[in-house]
Amino acid sequence: MCIILAGDINPEEVIAKIDKAFSYMKPKPVTPYTFEKEAPINKPIEASVVGPDAEYVSIGFRFPGADTKEALMLNLMSSVLSNGNAGLMDLNLVKKQLVLEASAGAYTLQDYSILFIDGKAKEGQKLEEVKQLMLDQLNILKTGQFDDDLLKAIVNNYKKSIIKQQESNSGRAFALLESFTSAVSWDKNVKLLEDMSKITKKDIQQFTQEWMKDNYVCIYKRTGKDAHVQKVDKPSITPVSVNRDAQSDFVKTIATTPSSDIKPIFINYKTDIERSSLKNNNNTAEVLSVKNTTNSLFSQYYYIEIGSLHNKLIPIAMEYLQYLGTDKYSADDISKKFYTLACDFGVNAGNDESYVYLNGLQENFDEADVLFEHLLNNCKANETALKDMIAGMKKKRADQKLNKNYISSGLIAYAKYGEKNPFNNELSNNELDQINANTLIDILHSITKYKHKVLYYGPLSASDFVSKKNNTHTLPATYTAAPPLQPYTFTTQQSAQVLFADYDMVQTEIQWFRNGETYAPEKVPVIKMFNEYFGGNMSGIVFQDIRESKALAYSTFAAYGNPQKKEEPFFMTAYVGCQADKMKESILAMQSLLTQLPSSEKLFSNAKSGIKNTIATTRILKTGILFSYLNAQKKGIDYDMNEKIYLGIDRLTYNDINEFFKQQIAHKPYVLTVVGKDEAVNWEELKKYGPVKKLSLEQIFGY
Repeated sequence: MCIILAGDINPEEVIAKIDKAFSYMKPKPVTPYTFEKEAPINKPIEASVVGPDAEYVSIGFRFPGADTKEALMLNLMSSVLSNGNAGLMDLNLVKKQLVLEASAGAYTLQDYSILFIDGKAKEGQKLEEVKQLMLDQLNILKTGQFDDDLLKAIVNNYKKSIIKQQESNSGRAFALLESFTSAVSWDKNVKLLEDMSKITKKDIQQFTQEWMKDNYVCIYKRTGKDAHVQKVDKPSITPVSVNRDAQSDFVKTIATTPSSDIKPIFINYKTDIERSSLKNNNNTAEVLSVKNTTNSLFSQYYYIEIGSLHNKLIPIAMEYLQYLGTDKYSADDISKKFYTLACDFGVNAGNDESYVYLNGLQENFDEADVLFEHLLNNCKANETALKDMIAGMKKKRADQKLNKNYISSGLIAYAKYGEKNPFNNELSNNELDQINANTLIDILHSITKYKHKVLYYGPLSASDFVSKKNNTHTLPATYTAAPPLQPYTFTTQQSAQVLFADYDMVQTEIQWFRNGETYAPEKVPVIKMFNEYFGGNMSGIVFQDIRESKALAYSTFAAYGNPQKKEEPFFMTAYVGCQADKMKESILAMQSLLTQLPSSEKLFSNAKSGIKNTIATTRILKTGILFSYLNAQKKGIDYDMNEKIYLGIDRLTYNDINEFFKQQIAHKPYVLTVVGKDEAVNWEELKKYGPVKKLSLEQIFGY
């Protein structure tokens, strides 16, 4: 057994507790196993699997285990092939949009290692074509047609990833765990960058030529119906009585062992965030910064409160940016430059907010920041890239209609807002075809012409950061007025209803939904307590009753959700994923729990302790502090809500959550959203829960 400890704890104290807890268990003799060497792969092995979701192709090459020179070579070689920015597949396939998606990665294990190569086809493209295009990149590796500087850039980016991993306790713990499970000494792991930096371009060529021939396995995932499905008779299951107050000897031992309490640390938005301003061109922009005292990484954001509900073209323009060059650099040049600097940029466009970001090594901030500003202000239209991107968007849209998770999300949006909702607030395919490249360029050039905040987390002081940014980030003389926000009205569930979407699967996924009262921060502690007790995790009422006791569901949960903004309502949601023939029993089980709240003082006490322990051991750090503040602003509060929960939780009793349950959840009309196979659904049973409305994929997705 390997024990990984992370956090401000005493290892000897923890190990003593574990020894005591397991002292009643007698060790059993272990039967040794030996691994037989796998037969070599001398020619391609190909197979196909069929299912209702989107198609892709996956190729795998086998290599020696993690504690070998070959595994080190594999890690470096796979990054030459694909690193998300400047690898051969990134530049030759993804940037040029020759395929819908393509990536590669190394997976090093103790006995064997694997190179995975995955791709998705464009509309009208065969998976076999995608496979060949990806394999063609291996031939480029073998002939050494890549820049020597790429190897140095990869080592630099590995350095950044290691620094980032070591930022957190969990990252450090899992680094130790990986070293243990892969049987690679820690000394060797520490020398990884040193050893990797010695590998040359010629080494990569020779390694690829030796190990990557026709010795691969290729799996085609195709869309369709599997004709070879084997039916298994459903066994009878006897419900197990749940004794929620019972405790095992192990739990009793842990619970009665004295331990020192971990004290919570809450965010103070007034002191933990330094506020300053950029000032130039007779204008200002608010700067929010948190100093990085741990390492040499930085993150910078330009945050604007404008999104797709202001302009449907904003997320499309944001996606377009990655394919664009400027008057000085091509799109490939820009990707290579950022990767060489161990920095990267990205975008995020939401419904009512967006941001562009830059992050990486602080030592390269100045050069990366100048390049970032240059790209935003000088990106040029590329008609071919736009045409290919639109074609790719259409294919991704078609794939989303094959994904039950997207369909479920669309149904919930329909239940939450009605027929017109943010989920289906999309341009039609015909409207996509009419998009003008220069219109998207104008949007990209205007991002920082709207009023925006500048967020920074890094080693610089706020004054030093502002001093640098005043020289590179030019503000407009006057901010452009934000476009009007497209309003949506939240539904009010006056009567029960069923929304159904057909999907070819043996399972049925059912969700209960209703909007509640408008957000009020004072209600959050009792809601947190209710969620933990009722349906928040494996010890909650819902999980124990529906999954553990009655074995009705693969997965189940329930929660009273918090909105993102103060003017929005709370909402109740519950979920059961079950076999189609268990739909009746599963719905009845959840309906029963949504009507009568079971009582267990022991579970209530454990839930209360669980919340306090989670808050006490959770630390919101780095950029999390900045975005926590922005989220609090949206809800009209200026404090860390976790502090209110932690201080208020002890005053709550079971009667408090039971009263909340009666007022907000029990005997209320719900919208049931159901995703399942039409012919497998018991319609007479389902109609008992309200009139059924079958929605087409076009109604759900808006295209």
